[in-house]
Amino acid sequence: MRIRSILTALLFTVFVSSAFAQAARTPYKIVTASKTGTYIQIGRDLAKWVAEPAGIDLEVLESKGSAENISRMRFEQGVKLALVQSDVYQAFLDEAKAGNAEAGNIIRPLRLIMPLYDEEIYFVARADSPINSIHEIKDKKLSVGPIGSGTALTSRTLYQLMFGEPIPQANAQYLSNEDALVALTVDKTIDVAIIVAGQPAKLFTDMLPEARNYIKILKLDEKAPETARGRKTYFPATIRASSYSSWLTADIPTWTVKAYLVTYDYGLQSTVGNLTQFADSLCANFDKLQANGHPKWKQVRLELPPLGTGWRYYPPMEKRLRACIAGKMAAAAPAAAAPAQPRTRPCTDQEVVLGLCKR
Repeated sequence: MRIRSILTALLFTVFVSSAFAQAARTPYKIVTASKTGTYIQIGRDLAKWVAEPAGIDLEVLESKGSAENISRMRFEQGVKLALVQSDVYQAFLDEAKAGNAEAGNIIRPLRLIMPLYDEEIYFVARADSPINSIHEIKDKKLSVGPIGSGTALTSRTLYQLMFGEPIPQANAQYLSNEDALVALTVDKTIDVAIIVAGQPAKLFTDMLPEARNYIKILKLDEKAPETARGRKTYFPATIRASSYSSWLTADIPTWTVKAYLVTYDYGLQSTVGNLTQFADSLCANFDKLQANGHPKWKQVRLELPPLGTGWRYYPPMEKRLRACIAGKMAAAAPAAAAPAQPRTRPCTDQEVVLGLCKR
């Protein structure tokens, strides 16, 4: 009877301790993008490999994309992290500098944690379309992504850069990625769907070999003058056939945009403490992210490069990340060479010829 009582007490203790540990986890949220995009997979990786070891229960939320993420990061309760495209972040800064008070109120308190990876921009046309290159989309009917998405801003910014004029209002439809593909291939109400996603993107990896009978991806023509103008903000990249081997038969040159992990300039002590623990965990578990997470993690470098005007890191996390990065670099550095031992024998001719010894 006594043994049973002891076992019951032990089991109760384990149960209470486990329940307490679960209840003690800090509930935070991260805003990402659509369920078929890359951002949501990156968010799930951060929740599993970084937040959980840091004692944070990170809820991964879908969204329309970067523009919405910035607003939700600023105003939505519980959202402490966001994934944002570089051109969207810069657009908010530009609007604030131009005197837009609302843009300034939204963007000025936001801070960067670190840059992540480059996201490819897909220009998807019907397989039988007469156009084959990105610079041929002028005056075509386009799906530019949902209103509030980073894709919509990227589409409009890149079009303006390439052609020196905005997308005609009558030519732009603000559709989700899935709806855009339907409009492109079934309804045929658009000519090109513009989609921003880091490869491999689930939207395309789920496609069957027959997909090549219905769609194709337009190529970036390096010789086109429109390409030279686009380089002011965007950079060339390659959509690899190996990323979508079920239906894509050759690599496709395209444009790319950088993704960042973003937070807010928090001052509350408990929040600062939780986010610094997140930073420590991010550095400590970075190898696990690269080994077990989305393939895009292999393109991320654990570093904090200099930022442009108006861009700022979040100081408490920056301090911890820089210290951790320095520690990793020191640990990886080769050990100092042992001091040379005095020579006890004369040099041979061969040693002299090879420069290994001097007489």
